[in-house]
Amino acid sequence: MSDLSIQLHWQRTEAQFLTGQYSNAHTVQYNSDLDVPVDAAPEWGGDPTNTNPEQALASALSSCHMMTFLALAAKAGWPVASYSDHAAAHLGKNPKGQMSVVQIDLHPVVRFDTGFMPDDAELAKMQDRAHRYCFVANTLAESVAINIYPAA
Repeated sequence: MSDLSIQLHWQRTEAQFLTGQYSNAHTVQYNSDLDVPVDAAPEWGGDPTNTNPEQALASALSSCHMMTFLALAAKAGWPVASYSDHAAAHLGKNPKGQMSVVQIDLHPVVRFDTGFMPDDAELAKMQDRAHRYCFVANTLAESVAINIYPAA
């Protein structure tokens, strides 16, 4: 199996390291050449122009779900023309009373080549299969409710 990795770097910019008086801003590097500025969520004092771990988690799930859906659709002969998603991670208390990402909502919009359109039940079944086979969803299966809401 693969070992997939990132590099993370944080450097204190304040003179002293004191509770509530330091920045959580850091950089995550992917594949030795893509640096992404990361911080805490804005509700926790982070810079809203940076991504945060909760968004990154929603992004990972959304990407994995899409790639799984595309693989299944190709295997089924469905001519997918485009796929987009709006993923939202929701913070709350888990059953242990700890702050957690308790739910991630996916809102995939799939467009097909002209002349092809599965019915709503077929599309829902394919989305469900994509969820069941997605590596990231399987990792989160016991701790996060994942809801897929197709576009209206």
